[in-house]
Amino acid sequence: MPLTLTPPNATTRVYAKSLFELCMSSGGRGKVEESLDELEQVVELCAVQPDLGEILASPSITSEQRAASISRIFKGRVSETTLSFLQVLNAKDRVSALPGVVASFDEVVQEKFGTVEVDVFTAQPATPEMVRELTDRLSKTLGKQVVVHTYTEPAMIGGVKIKIGDQLLDASVAMQLSKLRDQLNRDGTAAMRSRMGNILEG
Repeated sequence: MPLTLTPPNATTRVYAKSLFELCMSSGGRGKVEESLDELEQVVELCAVQPDLGEILASPSITSEQRAASISRIFKGRVSETTLSFLQVLNAKDRVSALPGVVASFDEVVQEKFGTVEVDVFTAQPATPEMVRELTDRLSKTLGKQVVVHTYTEPAMIGGVKIKIGDQLLDASVAMQLSKLRDQLNRDGTAAMRSRMGNILEG
């Protein structure tokens, strides 16, 4: 049984705010960012290792058994703050909703620190220079500190896709070709040629 992939809600936000306050009181922004990074890694690990997700989400495992497993698996691999938080979720029978809690925690962090998480997809691995340029441009455009996460999608052919929350800005070559194909299907070749002729004449 995988972890529950529910979107953030009022309940997950309560836990997220509690964790934020705990981190701020015990280590400030550095502790907040450390716990967020560790929890995101736990969620990613559960996605690629179903057995771990089973341990954290299965109703057939008792809270006591799960607590022992959490300690055995994560002790020494994550901070004490993160480990304690996982144990709190377990005690409250909420550990299966970890993805939603982590998403809420990310939202709280962005709200409090004025940061925006941006996912950038490119056909080839993004160079450090490209990441810095994108970060600077997006920070100026959005008026907030931007944290860029890069991903490679060879199927894109070229260009770049930028995802901010639920908004996807697609400037990839593949998408441009797809839009051109759709326009040809919709308007016809003659209309397209006529439009191109008008553009060239202008």
